[in-house]
Amino acid sequence: MNRGYPEPQEEKVVPYQSGSDDAADPGPDEAEPTQSARPLAAGVAVIQAFLATLGDSPGVYRMLNGRGDVLYVGKAKNLKKRVVAYTKPDRQALRIQRMIAETATMEVVTTRTEVEALLLESTLIKSLGPRYNILLKDDKTFPHILITADHDWPQVVKHRGARTRAGEYFGPFASAGSVNQALAALQRAFLLRSCTDSVFAARTRPCLLFQIKRCSAPCADRISPEAYRELVDGARAFLSGQSQKIRHDLTARMETASEALEFEEAALYRDRLRALARVQASPESGAEGLENADVVALHQAGGASSVQVFFFRAGCHCGNRAYFPSHSRDAEAPEVMAAFLGQFYADRPPPPDILLNIAPAEAGIVAEALSEKAKHKVTLLLPKRGDRKRLIDHATDNARDALARRLAESGAWRQLLDGVATALGLDAPPQRIEVYDNSHIQGSDAVGAMIVAGPEGLLKSAWRKFNIRSTTLTPGDDFGMMREVLTRRLSRAQKEDPDRERGHWPDLILVDGGQGQLTSALAVLEELGIDDLAIVGIAKGPDRDAGRERFFIPGREPFMLPLRDPVLYFLQRLRDEAHRFAIGTHRARRSQGLVRSTLDEVTGIGARRKKALLTHFGSARAVAEAALSELEAVEGISRTMAKKLHDHFHPEEREIRPE
Repeated sequence: MNRGYPEPQEEKVVPYQSGSDDAADPGPDEAEPTQSARPLAAGVAVIQAFLATLGDSPGVYRMLNGRGDVLYVGKAKNLKKRVVAYTKPDRQALRIQRMIAETATMEVVTTRTEVEALLLESTLIKSLGPRYNILLKDDKTFPHILITADHDWPQVVKHRGARTRAGEYFGPFASAGSVNQALAALQRAFLLRSCTDSVFAARTRPCLLFQIKRCSAPCADRISPEAYRELVDGARAFLSGQSQKIRHDLTARMETASEALEFEEAALYRDRLRALARVQASPESGAEGLENADVVALHQAGGASSVQVFFFRAGCHCGNRAYFPSHSRDAEAPEVMAAFLGQFYADRPPPPDILLNIAPAEAGIVAEALSEKAKHKVTLLLPKRGDRKRLIDHATDNARDALARRLAESGAWRQLLDGVATALGLDAPPQRIEVYDNSHIQGSDAVGAMIVAGPEGLLKSAWRKFNIRSTTLTPGDDFGMMREVLTRRLSRAQKEDPDRERGHWPDLILVDGGQGQLTSALAVLEELGIDDLAIVGIAKGPDRDAGRERFFIPGREPFMLPLRDPVLYFLQRLRDEAHRFAIGTHRARRSQGLVRSTLDEVTGIGARRKKALLTHFGSARAVAEAALSELEAVEGISRTMAKKLHDHFHPEEREIRPE
């Protein structure tokens, strides 16, 4: 049974062929085609047949392979004129020729304008991730500031994730830290409440935030609804980019109060002005006058790209973030910039001004599409001189430095993967390593975890958590947990990627443990009929000493690597990262169990009724001790539900009915 290791009698090295569908590194120009047996003429014939159904309208076309995977998404002002170019592959780059050869069918959506086509193209690329498109792989959500609209007294809070709550969202901010700083200053400037609705409803006197002048205490009627609404309007205007108007208004009020000898009121306005100045303070030279804007700088080197984005909201520098779009090595900078802008703003509102160091391809169409999405005019600016030019130069320097670091790290990772192949006797450097670990406390809240690493580092978007489902395992059965996790993972891979052409299969599996864990993993492979995956167990040394790990490989005696071997440190890091991820997952699940209320045990008590009960009584214990008449008095709790609640907590008092 060959599990990725060379047979003892064979000396030749089998060249590795990646199954990844990632078009980044190596790009489609360098990667082996996944359907090399399919002739180019077959793809051309498919496209020629499809041309007969196309008209001259704008729209979006998709090229699909035989499995139905989307290879490429493109937009066109004239679909027929654009698609006909693919019927002449001799004029196309090698990457495009491979795409044409893989094309088994095509799909098209017509639009009214080229702008609509561009918007649809960006959305489809972001959601489908076609192999031959330039891809922005961003699995992080940005935090925003939310002014709620579902309460008579709106609150200002930090928000991340889906925008399901009613209100106005302002951002994005590059990090939670920048949001926290902005919120602290906004609370000093506008005195809006930040407490939850349940805390607000339960208060009868002001909290500490009122004492330190960071809230106007609407919970205790220390401010009228009209005056509070005025504060909300001011915060909304400030976050919308009208900071100068707000500052002038506060300055005028401060001077009026001072002239009327109302020095305490004047001092309050002074403190609010200082808070606004603090939130607007920016270390960036050239940021003066920028209210709501993004600064986007692109740098290319070594066939790769880095994009640095600086965020400015309400005149405040809200941080920056680096992105590394995935594309072929021959992609031009304007093409990459256009693709980045389309996908970056596909799920977030663009600001009125976007400063660029490189004009995107079809800049006019891009600007028009962004304006249509934002419902306001979006201007693309290319500063040539002055403070804004220095600002864009600073962003470009950051993009250059970020790309240099990434390329250096990538080179180091590739060297380490070469070392892993040598140390573990693999046929070729692994392109996808999966590491597994379990975590539990005496069998309770048991979870499994899988982390993934490749030539570009840790692939966190591919990491997975597994809640252990089996009810037949003995508590603390680590071997059984490993069997369940690997069975679920590899069974799914067999179902979703049976031909191993989508990059879903590992080249090397590491399990945290010794011979026992390895035996469990091998049993799973044998049961599933998989005989060509390399699998290794890594066990901690005596007294769990780092550096004395033993490695277990089928058909070999356990061995150790030299103490200062970089490959040893690399494998230790992967093992420790899987362990950290598993423990974090276990703790999160255990915490959820600890905060579960006894109300969750009552059928029919959902989130809304639970909130109503806890707001009315203050705690689950008080609900359990409440009389039936008290439960019926809670808004949203019917007599039938009140009876069910009372019977649940007082089973001895249930009515005894004659049979």
